[in-house]
Amino acid sequence: MKKSYQSLEVNSINNMKKVIHRKLGINILHLGLVFLLTFSTALSAQEGDPVNGKAIFNANCAACHKLDKKMTGPALRNVEQRLADSEGLDREWLYAWIKNSAGMIKSGDAYANKIYNEYGGTAMNAFPQLSNTDIDDILAYTGAEPPAPVKEEVVDDRSNPESDTSSNGLILGALALLFALLAGALYLVNKTLRSFAEVKGVELVDQPKRKPLWKAFVENQFLILVTAILFLLASAYFVYGYFMQVGVNQGYEPVQEIHYSHRIHAGDNGIDCKYCHSSARVSKHSGIPSLNVCMNCHKSIYEVAEGTQAEGLAEYGVDYNAEIKKLYKAVGWDDVEQKYTGETSPVKWTRIHNLPDFAYFNHSQHVSVAGVECQTCHGPVEEMEVMYQYSPLTMGWCINCHRETNVKVKDNEYYTKIHEELSKKYGVEQLTAAQMGGLECGKCHY
Repeated sequence: MKKSYQSLEVNSINNMKKVIHRKLGINILHLGLVFLLTFSTALSAQEGDPVNGKAIFNANCAACHKLDKKMTGPALRNVEQRLADSEGLDREWLYAWIKNSAGMIKSGDAYANKIYNEYGGTAMNAFPQLSNTDIDDILAYTGAEPPAPVKEEVVDDRSNPESDTSSNGLILGALALLFALLAGALYLVNKTLRSFAEVKGVELVDQPKRKPLWKAFVENQFLILVTAILFLLASAYFVYGYFMQVGVNQGYEPVQEIHYSHRIHAGDNGIDCKYCHSSARVSKHSGIPSLNVCMNCHKSIYEVAEGTQAEGLAEYGVDYNAEIKKLYKAVGWDDVEQKYTGETSPVKWTRIHNLPDFAYFNHSQHVSVAGVECQTCHGPVEEMEVMYQYSPLTMGWCINCHRETNVKVKDNEYYTKIHEELSKKYGVEQLTAAQMGGLECGKCHY
């Protein structure tokens, strides 16, 4: 009885140990799972999403920052690692700086004030709307290694010019040989026929000599008179056509000192013509925009997209990035230090559209008052890689436009009374520019 009781006690103790070990293993498993989830969450939060970070960067940061180039603000490639190594700053500092840079400066933060002073006392914009997760994504994007340049294999699909030359030579040689054989055959036929005629006793009768054509023409006075009249008329036609082209430069397409693509600016980017040629709205002349207008954008845009650059080199033979460097040199802009050096050089633009001095044309009258679109006279500039004179700009061309174009008088008090009186005079609803005096000599000539 005592022995059985002891064995029962031992079994109970063993069962209790098993239960304790089982609970301990489960607890350890739970703790490990919680630790793993916490670590993975923290790791993912720390790493961030570089794809989303790129989108946020382009929307909020790209106006003042580039990854590998100093602009209005410093370059941001590996900014977190650089600040940690050089200044001992962590991600929490970046959270505070991005969300409220002005507050960091006022608080007396040493590095915040250092950056503030280094960039001319210009504080960075605050972005309180960005969450810590958004900033993690931005830092993941800035911390990513730059992609290695892809070397494209240039495949020359053009045929070998030497083989083309040799094949053309063979064809010409074959044709020459064929004509030589044909001439030889005709000679042999003629010789054979003459031999037969001599054997048969046939006498060859020579054709009587004809009067030379020039002599027959000289002896015919009617033909001489008609020819002289035709010659005089043709000469007058060509002389008139030649003199009518004097001063007409339609199609004139000069090469400018700095290449400017209207196709990219006005076409691809949709920049309004009057943004650059602002004086066209208020002045007689449209004006050549100053280089400061170019720098409004090109302080930040120092290179074009790779696809556009490749297209320019392949199709037009233009290195757009090199042209931007010419602009920087002309205005004295130090792209590295992001400041003007004061060393400028004028750009010698070649004028394309040029009316004679005795002709008067007012851009503001046509653009602002008449509402004429720039393309009406200058053609599809948004499609032109190189600007050229689209219209002839002759007197006849202007007169035809005045005859065919109705004056826009709606909501224009200046024309209301004139329009009513002239409409009664001409018996029409719409008046053309010609009917309102657009054909008077003094309107266009001094």
